[in-house]
Amino acid sequence: MKPPCIVVVNYLLPAIRILIAKELIEKHGLSRIEAARRMGLTPAAITQYFKRARGESALKIIEIPDEASEMITEIAEMIAEDRASAYDILKRICKICWMMRSKGLLCGAHREILPALREDEICEREFRLPLKYCLERSS
Repeated sequence: MKPPCIVVVNYLLPAIRILIAKELIEKHGLSRIEAARRMGLTPAAITQYFKRARGESALKIIEIPDEASEMITEIAEMIAEDRASAYDILKRICKICWMMRSKGLLCGAHREILPALREDEICEREFRLPLKYCLERSS
């Protein structure tokens, strides 16, 4: 059994982490060790992201839309400036996930790992509409 959440855990979250780490290091000048500390990751994980030994497939499978990229940039700025609580960061990461799921942007990756799914079988009926409602309420 492979629910849509597996796409989030295996692909979306690693893609978000890679992009945040790159912004912290390349744009905000943090060292890999400091970026890892602030993100709650190991320095080895950050090194693997940069060597493309970890999470690279995530960026190939998941296309990050501009709206999500802007939110990722905001998260990186908040982390770099030390002005966000863990709650603030997690709330924004969850919002990225909700937005991508509500727009059907993870459905292709989900069908790739579970080919038996029909085009509209689970996301449209069970997730997209309720998630759209959740997004409207959280704005």
